[in-house]
Amino acid sequence: MSAVHLTDQELRVELTRTEKLAGLHGDVRIPLAAITDVEVVPDALTATRGLRAPGLQLPGRRRIGTWRTRNGAEFVDTRRGQAGVRLTLSGHRLASVLLGDDDAQGLAARIRAAR
Repeated sequence: MSAVHLTDQELRVELTRTEKLAGLHGDVRIPLAAITDVEVVPDALTATRGLRAPGLQLPGRRRIGTWRTRNGAEFVDTRRGQAGVRLTLSGHRLASVLLGDDDAQGLAARIRAAR
C-alpha cells in the first residue's frame, strides 16, 4: 500500500514496487504550493473521473495510475471501501490527485495544516 509523506515543502506519495508496475507510474511528488484545494470524498473508488491511460482498474476493487480528464491528468490510488482525498493542483504536470485513505479526514487535515 502506498505511503503519503508530508514535509514542510512537499507531499510525496511513495508507491510499492507492485503499485509502480500496476499503475505504470513512479512516486508522486507535489510541492505544497501547487495544492489549491483539498476535498474529502466519501467513496474514492467511485470518485474517479475520466479515462484510464495508463493504469490498472480492477472493477469495484482497485484503481491506480493516470486518468485523463477534461481538466488534465489525475493520478489515482484508490481501493474499495476507502474514503479519499482529492487534491486540485496548479502549476504542476498533474491537474489533480485522488488518494484513497482509511483516515481521509485526518489526511486532509494534515495536508491543510501543512499548506
